Amino acid sequence: MNQTADVIVIGFGAAGACAAIEAADAGADVLVLDRFGGGGATALSGGIVYAGGGTAQQREAGVDDSADAMYDYLRLEVGDAVSEETLRRFCDESPAMIEWLERNGVPFEGSLCPYKTSYPNDDYYLYYSGSESAGGFRDLAKPAARGHRTKGPGTSGKLLFARLAEAVRRRTVRVLPGTRAESLIVEDGVVTGVRVRTLRNAPRRIRARHARMARYAAKPGIYVPSVRKALQHRIERLERRYAREEEITARRGVVISAGGFIFNRALVREHAPAYRGGLALGTIADDGSGIGLGTAAGGATGEMHRISAWRFVTPPSAMLKGVLVDSGGRRIIDESRYGAAVGEIMIGKHEGKGWLLADAETVAEARRTARRESQWFQWLQARYLLRRGRVSADSLDEVARRAGVDADGLKATVEAYNAAADSGAADPAGKPAEYVRPVRTAPFSLIDVAIKPSLGFPCPMLTLGGLVVDESTGAVRTSDGAPIAGLYAAGRSAVGICSESYVSGLSLADCVFSGRRAGISAARRGG
Repeated sequence: MNQTADVIVIGFGAAGACAAIEAADAGADVLVLDRFGGGGATALSGGIVYAGGGTAQQREAGVDDSADAMYDYLRLEVGDAVSEETLRRFCDESPAMIEWLERNGVPFEGSLCPYKTSYPNDDYYLYYSGSESAGGFRDLAKPAARGHRTKGPGTSGKLLFARLAEAVRRRTVRVLPGTRAESLIVEDGVVTGVRVRTLRNAPRRIRARHARMARYAAKPGIYVPSVRKALQHRIERLERRYAREEEITARRGVVISAGGFIFNRALVREHAPAYRGGLALGTIADDGSGIGLGTAAGGATGEMHRISAWRFVTPPSAMLKGVLVDSGGRRIIDESRYGAAVGEIMIGKHEGKGWLLADAETVAEARRTARRESQWFQWLQARYLLRRGRVSADSLDEVARRAGVDADGLKATVEAYNAAADSGAADPAGKPAEYVRPVRTAPFSLIDVAIKPSLGFPCPMLTLGGLVVDESTGAVRTSDGAPIAGLYAAGRSAVGICSESYVSGLSLADCVFSGRRAGISAARRGG
């Protein structure tokens, strides 16, 4: 028997959950579809929500911030991905967004991390999650800690999604797992429903096996591609054999919130061929199928070439005192910049290759502090880098030879770096003075931080582009700018706040922002 709902939400991660909550609160009968059991990339994430402008957690930590300061910083990061008006609204509404999440069960806390890191340990839940304090940025925008980590042990994205999922179900929203959207139903230019293949009438043991394999394909499959690929084939066989076609009618609208396309290697090669060798961050459902639904209905896409590749050198924070160089020994970037900025310049200008030069003093400090500043997985990565990932020697000439780095270029870089440090002049790459330490004490180490397949030091990647949407409603637009009636998009299925540049927490914050917008708009259409 085919189903009917006011609003159909395709994809049940953070964006889909937020869309469902807002649509239900606006009085709509909501049905959520997910190929697996929900969670998506959100549940695999660190649970960071980028927020500022004076949130309760910032005030608790004594962090002085304003919507203007947040806007000034994000304008530098966001570029032209969204209009100034949309970004301003995002910043102005930021404290209220955190309060909304808290009312829906997501916990936050204002324990401020005292060291620079890519992700704090379980003692801290508020931190500098971008390049706010890096050289150049701190001079143009007042820095503040805006990374609001969901309060829970380890990487807390799983908890964030679990609380949102509970909030969805409290509203009696129907959730249909094991269901893959195949196409949109369009009548006279209006999206009126979805054609799906669903396992809802399959034997319980088949549905349980499907859900179990999906969980294993997400973790540990995300770290072991061969396991993920084998499970993907088994999942697809189950779907071909047991899934049945249905049509579901949407009386008011359809929201696409099905993630990005990092697991679609053909699309990645088409739009961003330089981004290979990284760790695809998400689930096998991040295959671009949601975006494909929108384009088949006439939707336009944007920023499809934008992929975020993270190359962090922290924790431990002592690593920031090293010098990041390419194969020619040339300086790559201010080492305190956010990991996505490092990854982008390494891929775009240095063929994905890079080494962190550290002297004995920096290596010793890194070893002393790595454990206490790290989550367990960060500790393992730091151990890998400080052991198998480095070569060392008593001279710059010899360590360069062992790493395959140009020795003359390396020595020239170190000479300029040390000269600036000794004289008190600005660092040549703009690194803030608190992270500058002259490179003098042998043995010298070159730590390989290249972007390549590596279980010991993976480089996570996710796509940032998607369907072009109306920034007031979330409605999907055609190439001539006209909205498609009854169709909305959110999260990484759509162009949004973070589609030009990513810092930790900005994607989840955009999922909340855009998901809520799309859910409200869909519910109000024809209601």
